Amino acid sequence: MISGACAQAQQADEQFKTALKLKNESKFEESLAIFQQLLKSDSSKIEYLYNTSFLYSKLGNRQQEEVARQNYFRKAEYLAKKAIATDSNNAEAHYTYALALGRINENASSKQKIANAKLIKTECETGLKLNPKHSGLYHILGRWHRTIAGFNFMEKGMINAFFGGVPEGGSYKDAIECFSKAVLLEPGYMLHKYELAQTYYERGEGDDYILCKIWCKKVLEMTPVDSDDTLTMEKARKLLAKVE
Repeated sequence: MISGACAQAQQADEQFKTALKLKNESKFEESLAIFQQLLKSDSSKIEYLYNTSFLYSKLGNRQQEEVARQNYFRKAEYLAKKAIATDSNNAEAHYTYALALGRINENASSKQKIANAKLIKTECETGLKLNPKHSGLYHILGRWHRTIAGFNFMEKGMINAFFGGVPEGGSYKDAIECFSKAVLLEPGYMLHKYELAQTYYERGEGDDYILCKIWCKKVLEMTPVDSDDTLTMEKARKLLAKVE
């Protein structure tokens, strides 16, 4: 006869498997609802923490109001930090923390972007030491390099004031290398290819517009699996129109 504690553990395990399956199928709302329940039963389990953090970051982008978006991203940040506190040697914990910070930074002031810049890079590099084949970490690091490379004169002046100089890295070349690694590790993920195209467009040197066109077309050859992919394809079409 199964004891109460064993039955509870078995039920939690089944719920966890269901939540992961839904997450992998991009059914993020349904997955989050289950992970929220799992966290109520055990808020110290690292797999619950970083998966819930990831889902808040993903779903935050779908919120219409900026206040709601930031609320989701702050929850993602809190849970990821708790995951790191639980196990600092877990690459997923560092990834979800960097992801949450990156989301917060998307509509942040220049001052906040710069203040978070060093932390995002540190989290990505720490995560990649733990898991050198983590495509998501390469993606975020690619965005980091591109953001720093694209800072204007005033923003670079602020970096000098905060850090005494631009953090090491921060070039379009480094961004392209990171996104290329992400594509190589996870070729079926559309956003890696779009961000690579966007980086070539932003650099705009030599054959970059041709390379931008190639990667936009690779995006448009793919089949969208969720609303995020549909949005990415729309962006790719608009970007392609700029270089054709």
